[in-house]
Amino acid sequence: MSYLVEILVPLTGDDGGMVLKRVQDELTRAFGGVTMHVNAPAEGLWKDEGDVDHDKSVVVEVMTEELSRQWWVTYKRDVKLRLGQDEIVIRAAAIERL
Repeated sequence: MSYLVEILVPLTGDDGGMVLKRVQDELTRAFGGVTMHVNAPAEGLWKDEGDVDHDKSVVVEVMTEELSRQWWVTYKRDVKLRLGQDEIVIRAAAIERL
């Protein structure tokens, strides 16, 4: 069984490129490769106390044979703190490589 893990990394201010480079380097070291969808950032909208907030995010993907939930929980916490975000979406799906 293989897994595809996706992280939605919010683009924040002028340091967005530096944040993405750091995420790219960290995930490449940990998983041997990474795919970043930087040319088509996603735009997210959500309600926050009656107001509608928005941000742009880059989808970052890695494939892995094993899914270490504790590793991802720790990584998510670190990225949230680094970006000053209340939430970072990390999702995983079981996949079959063809």
